[in-house]
Amino acid sequence: MMLLSSPAMAFTRDDGDDPGSGLSVGQTLGLFVFLPLVAFAVIAGLAGLPYGKGKKK
Repeated sequence: MMLLSSPAMAFTRDDGDDPGSGLSVGQTLGLFVFLPLVAFAVIAGLAGLPYGKGKKK
């Protein structure tokens, strides 16, 4: 019964399981906040290039 109540075998490691070191706060913010914002800005800029100048009369 005790084995069934454990949280998905969280305390046992699988063979070959070798977790790396954790990310620092700067790396986490860069990876999950700044990188997506930069990617969005680049994609939005590239998508808006054909409409940037407009027609000259």
